[in-house]
Amino acid sequence: MSRFAHPAGDRHAEMLPHERPPLPPADLNRINPAIWPRTSGRTDGTLTIGHVDVRDLAREHGTPLFVLDEHDVRSRMRDYVTAFAGSDVHYAGKAFLCKEIVRWLHDEGLGLDVASGGELAVALSVGFPPERITMHGNNKSVAELTRALEVGVGRIVVDSFEEIARLGYLAERHGKRPKVMIRVTTGVEAHTHEFIATAHDDQKFGLSLSAGAAAEAVRRILALPSLELVGLHSHIGSQIVDTAGFEVAARRLAGLLVQIKDEHDVVLPELDLGGGYGIAYVEDDEAPDVKEIADGLREIVAKVCEDAGLPVPRLTVEPGRAIVGPGGVTLYEVGTVKDVEGLRTYVSVDGGMSDNVRTALYGADYTVTLASRASTAEPMLSRVVGKHCESGDIIVRDCFLPSDLAPGDLLAVAATGAYCRSLASNYNYLPKPAVVAVADGAARVIMRGETEDDLLRGQL
Repeated sequence: MSRFAHPAGDRHAEMLPHERPPLPPADLNRINPAIWPRTSGRTDGTLTIGHVDVRDLAREHGTPLFVLDEHDVRSRMRDYVTAFAGSDVHYAGKAFLCKEIVRWLHDEGLGLDVASGGELAVALSVGFPPERITMHGNNKSVAELTRALEVGVGRIVVDSFEEIARLGYLAERHGKRPKVMIRVTTGVEAHTHEFIATAHDDQKFGLSLSAGAAAEAVRRILALPSLELVGLHSHIGSQIVDTAGFEVAARRLAGLLVQIKDEHDVVLPELDLGGGYGIAYVEDDEAPDVKEIADGLREIVAKVCEDAGLPVPRLTVEPGRAIVGPGGVTLYEVGTVKDVEGLRTYVSVDGGMSDNVRTALYGADYTVTLASRASTAEPMLSRVVGKHCESGDIIVRDCFLPSDLAPGDLLAVAATGAYCRSLASNYNYLPKPAVVAVADGAARVIMRGETEDDLLRGQL
C-alpha cells in the first residue's frame, strides 16, 4: 500500500470534514515566506537561515536546537516601533526572554513587559533602563514589588485589591511613588475571529469592569498618596488577526475613563491595550499587517475618546509572539520512522514536549519540513512525536513528509520563537536545548544548552 495521503481510504471517508487529515501540499520542499524566518531558504536543497546551513548548526550545537534569525526579530521590532510612532511598544518578555533579546530591545528602542522577579532580573542584568519596564502579574510577591520600587520600574500593573494595599504600604515604607495602571477585565475575549462577551470575569487576571471592581480599584488607588494612577490596562486574548475585539474593549475602557473623570475629576493619560497579535503557523493562517493594526488601534482610540469627550491618552501595545515567534525554528534529528498501517507514519525525534509543549497544551499547529536535504519522494501522512513517556507527546499532529525520510535526517519546525523555550521543561530529565542566533552567515550561542551536570546540580 502507498504511504501517500489517506491510506485508510474508507475509514477517512467516514470521518467528518474537520476530523479528516489534510491534503498533501504541492511541494514538500517549499519554504513559505509567510511562515518561515525572513532570511530562510534552501541552498542545494538544504534549509538555510541567516545564510547558515542547518546541518552545520546541528553538527556544532547538537539537536534539538532553537535557531533564532536575528535579522527577522530585529526587523519586526523596528516594524512595530515605526508603525506605532507616537505610542509605546513594550515587548512581552513572557514570549521568550534572555540577555541578548533584551540588548536587541534596547538597541531598537522598545520597552519591556516582565511578569516575574526573574524576568526583571534578566533585564536589569544587562542595564536595560528600568523606566522602560512594565511589571505584570496576578500575584506579585512582596520581594518582587520591593525590587520594582527600588530600581524604579516605569509602570506596575495592579491586579487585585490586596496588591493595591500591599504596594501602597511598600511604596510609603520605601519613600517611593510608583506609577500604576489597573488591569481591567472588560468582558471581551478574542481568539482569532471569535468574540464572546460573557463569562470572562471568571479568570485569575484583572479587575472586573461589569462587577464594579475596576471602579473600586480606582477609588482605592486615588485614596493612597503613595501611588500615582496613570492609566488602564486591558488584554483580550492571543493570536488575534484583526482589531474588532480591541474596539469593543476600548469603548468599554472609555466608559470607565468617563466615570473616573465624573467621579474624581481625574483624566488618566495612558491606555494600554495589551498584545496578542497573531502570526502564521500553517498555510491557512493569515498574520495581520503591523501598520494596519497600528492605524486601526489609533483610529479606534481616537474615535472612542472623541465620542466620550475625552482627550486621547498615550497608547501602549505589548507584542510578544508577533516579534519573536516567526524568527524562531527548532531543529530535530529523526530517530525512528514507524508506519502504523492504515493510519499514518509516526516520526520520532530527539526532543518533544519538553522543548515544545504547545501542541499538547493548546492543540497548536505547526509547519515542518525535511531540512537537511530536498526530496522528490511522494508525501506520507505523518505525525511528528517526541521521545517522552506520554502518548500526548506530539510536536506536529498532522503533516506530510517525504516517504524516503530516514533516521539521521533533520527536521525543522517553523515559528517556534515564542513560548517554546520559555515553557521548556526537564521532563524525563531531558536537558533544555541551546538557543543560537544566526545572522549574515554566522552563528553564536545566546543561551547555552543544558548538560547532565546542570540536571544534577542542586540535588543533595
